[in-house]
Amino acid sequence: MEDDAEIQELRRRKLSELQRRQQEAAAQEQQRVAADAQTQSVLRQILTPEARERMARVKIAHPEEGSAVEQQLVMLAQSGRLSNMIDDKTLQQILAKLLPDKREIRIRRM
Repeated sequence: MEDDAEIQELRRRKLSELQRRQQEAAAQEQQRVAADAQTQSVLRQILTPEARERMARVKIAHPEEGSAVEQQLVMLAQSGRLSNMIDDKTLQQILAKLLPDKREIRIRRM
């Protein structure tokens, strides 16, 4: 009898711990989604449509670097250091400075 009570108590504890972890994970996911939505809102305000398209392509090719560039642009906008919208040409210049240089591979046939 006592063993059954202990087993039931252990199951109850495990279940409550699992539920707590799931709630924490759901809360973190909700915070991440809200932060992404806010970032996209700010980017819509500071980037022209062409620049947003380029930024999306950069994020596909270089996800970490693209996110870092987005965060820097958002920080600049929130601090008031951007006076006007960033067009595609300006974004290209920013990306050229921030993203790693492309390697050029040459194949020489002998």
